[in-house]
Amino acid sequence: MPRLRRMLSDWNALYVKSLMKQIETQSKTTLIKWVTDYSERILLPLWLKYYPSDLRPKFAINAARQWLSGEIKLPQAKKKILRCHEAARDAQNSPAAQAAARAIAQSASTIHAARHCIGLALYGALAIAYDELGTEAPWERLELRASEECERMLAALWEISIVDESNPANIDWYY
Repeated sequence: MPRLRRMLSDWNALYVKSLMKQIETQSKTTLIKWVTDYSERILLPLWLKYYPSDLRPKFAINAARQWLSGEIKLPQAKKKILRCHEAARDAQNSPAAQAAARAIAQSASTIHAARHCIGLALYGALAIAYDELGTEAPWERLELRASEECERMLAALWEISIVDESNPANIDWYY
């Protein structure tokens, strides 16, 4: 069996480039809202399908929102986000759940650095593809399904995007 990919990695794929282009026009606040809402609506249910009693990803989403509203400081939020990364490591036998937890952790990490929001697509779209098609599906089918999910992510970002955002995030994608 070939080694499974943990994330999408073609930064030049049109579906990734389209997301990056729109991300660059939005503020960190808008990006945090986008990734937490999408993660909660799409990826958290996927995680809970495999690990119904493990709420670490949910706590990471909540921590990002609490940080955004000023209820908690970054060190408090970071602890919960790191626990979500830990949940991903613990889910090594379930590629779909593992990718979902990684996507949620990266999404929540957007509070630290805006560029982390791309993790929603790179991990999350693959989580959806693995869940729906299985890990044995040919890569071309998995990537096609992931690209469709990225289009849904882009549509969700467009829905909340602010036209002529006055304070767009300054993102260095290739650090």
